Amino acid sequence: MQSVVAIIGRPNVGKSTLFNRLIGEKKAITDNISGVTRDRIYGDTEWNGKKFSVIDTGGFVRNSQDVFESAIAEQVVIALEEADAIIFMVDAATGITDHDEAVTNMLRRSQKKVFVAVNKVDNNNRMLMANEFWSLGFENTFFIAAISGSGTGELLDALCEFLPEPGEEEGEVLPKFAIVGQPNAGKSSLANALLGEDRNIVTEIAGTTRDSINGLYNKFGKKFIIVDTAGIRKKAKVHENLEFYSVLRAIRAIEEADICLLMIDAVMGIEAQDLSIVSLIIKRNKGLVILVNKWDLKKDKETNTARDIELKIREKLSPFKDVPIVFISALNKQRISRALDLALKVYDNRSRRIKTSEFNDVLQEIIQKVPPPSHRGKFVKIKYGNQLPLPYPAFAIFCNYPSAVKESYKNYIENQIRERYDFEGVPMSIFFRQK
Repeated sequence: MQSVVAIIGRPNVGKSTLFNRLIGEKKAITDNISGVTRDRIYGDTEWNGKKFSVIDTGGFVRNSQDVFESAIAEQVVIALEEADAIIFMVDAATGITDHDEAVTNMLRRSQKKVFVAVNKVDNNNRMLMANEFWSLGFENTFFIAAISGSGTGELLDALCEFLPEPGEEEGEVLPKFAIVGQPNAGKSSLANALLGEDRNIVTEIAGTTRDSINGLYNKFGKKFIIVDTAGIRKKAKVHENLEFYSVLRAIRAIEEADICLLMIDAVMGIEAQDLSIVSLIIKRNKGLVILVNKWDLKKDKETNTARDIELKIREKLSPFKDVPIVFISALNKQRISRALDLALKVYDNRSRRIKTSEFNDVLQEIIQKVPPPSHRGKFVKIKYGNQLPLPYPAFAIFCNYPSAVKESYKNYIENQIRERYDFEGVPMSIFFRQK
C-alpha cells in the first residue's frame, strides 16, 4: 500500500502548481483566481526510490458561508484523515494570515507529520520575509518556488525520509470506469453513492466538478477505479477557460478508461449532446453502459414508460444498439448495484477472445447465410479472418476485393457475430483486407 501525502492550505498559495510538479504532469487545473480546485485530486509520484500518492485539495477557508468554500473545508478534513503526511503550503508574499493560523490549529489537533512549504520564495527579499513562518512552530519548514521547482528537492528529501519503505506487493491492474455526461446529470452523486463517502462536492449548480477525480471501489468482492468527470457541454456553450480545460480532462478520462458510464437525465431525456458523448466513446473503442438517472423525479410514470424510453434511446444510438441501459436514482441509490454488475460484465465482454479456428467456422456460417455482394461482375470471395490482438474486439477479414464490401455488409457481419457472442456494450471494429 502506497503512502499518501496531502497538500493543504488557504486559497491561491500554489497547491495545484506544486501538485503538478510533484506528479510530473498538469493534472490539476491552475489559474490566477482562487477556488479553482474544488475536489480532492490524486496522483502518484516517486522520489529517491519511494513511490507515494499525492492529494491536491481546495483552498481552506474557515467558517465560510459560501457553498463551495464550506464544502471544500469538508474535503480538506477528509484528506487529512486519509494522509500519512501533510504538506502545508503558505505564501511568502502575503505573510501569515488568519486562515493560515486556522489551518495550523487544525494540523496540531490532527497529530499528523507536517512539512511546511513556504511558496513563492523566488528572490532575496522573499527569503527574508519567509523566515516569519518559523513562528508557526513546525520543525520541518522549507522555502520553495513551486512554479520553478526551487527548493522542492529538499522538501521531498525530508518527506521521503519520513515515509516508510515500500512493500513488496506489486500493483494490480484494476478496471477503470469513467462516469461521464452533461453538467448536472448526477455524476458526482453516483460516485459518492458508490464510494460511500462525500468524496466529490455535489451542489445543484451545473459545473461543480472541474477535474477528473479518481476513487477506489473495494466492496462485496468487487474492486475497480471510479473516475468522476466534469460535465461535457457543447463547445459553443463553453465560455470560461477553466471549463474548457475541464472538458479536455473529461475527454482524457474517457481515453484512459475501460468502461464509460454515461449519465442521462431522465427528466430531460437523451439529447444531441449525449449522442456526441456516445460518439466520443465509440471512436475510442471504450465499453458503454447508459444510466438514466433521476428516475425518481420522472413524473407520470406508467407500466411501459421505461420500456418506451429505452426503445427511443436505442433508436437514437443506431447502429450501435447493443448497449445495456439502466434506470437509476443516484440520490436514492436505486439500482446502482445493478449498474455496477453491468459495467463489470461489459468489462469482461471487452476482453473476450475468440479462437481463430472457431471464428472462421462462424464466419463461414455467416457468409453462407448471406453471401458478400458482387463487384463489377466479380464476386467478393472471403478467405478467412481472425481477431486482432487489441484491448477491444476487432477482427480482420481477408478477401479479394476489400474496397467492394459496403458498410451495410460490415454491419451485417457485426450483428451476426454479436448474435453468437456476448459483446454487449462494446464497440466492435471489422476491417476487410486484401488477400
